[in-house]
Amino acid sequence: MVGSKVLEILIAGGWALAPILVCSAIALAIVLERCWTLRRKSVLPPGLGEEVREWARNGQLDPRHLEALASDSPLGELLAAALAVRNRPREQIKERIEDTGRHVVHRMERYLNTLGTIALIGPLLGLFGTVIGLIRMFMEVMAGGIGDPARMAGGIGEALICTAAGLTVAIPAYVLHRYFRSRVAGYVVLMEKQATALLDELTQPAAAAASTRPRRVPATSAPGAG
Repeated sequence: MVGSKVLEILIAGGWALAPILVCSAIALAIVLERCWTLRRKSVLPPGLGEEVREWARNGQLDPRHLEALASDSPLGELLAAALAVRNRPREQIKERIEDTGRHVVHRMERYLNTLGTIALIGPLLGLFGTVIGLIRMFMEVMAGGIGDPARMAGGIGEALICTAAGLTVAIPAYVLHRYFRSRVAGYVVLMEKQATALLDELTQPAAAAASTRPRRVPATSAPGAG
């Protein structure tokens, strides 16, 4: 019963409803995919940062470890990039982390621009359907006069259905777009924290060694020399 009513509404919406339905299907697919991809445990595996720092302390940094780490998660990829250049100066390690971080964030934000576009054009498509419905209604009035209310109701119904459908797609798409953006931003902050801790771990021994190295005292002339 409910299915037949929905089908009647979709048919009454006319052909202008088709792009709105396509947008709704795309938005649903993006939301499901991002919900799965942006799970916290898949982006920031629990305990991974401490485990990687332990690797650095114990020297367990063979290529096999780094390859497995890079393919494990976005955080793992970021930390593996730092470990790959661990013997370079701090600034170069930091630059590598920043470069890798931009790529990681870009992948985490994949499809979000499309979701935002759907949230933007949803009301416009609904407005387009509304205009089409009103044009249809006026055409019916021009052809047969205002003596047949059913013809006018068809155009008004098409206009209202398209407007409602556009808003129904746009509102959740906009809310979820903002939600995923904020989630990615939160992940970025936590990943930066872990990357900074690893950077300190990698560069601290060198700094400590430099501070404990005997300072060279410049030679001075003996009193009375010359």
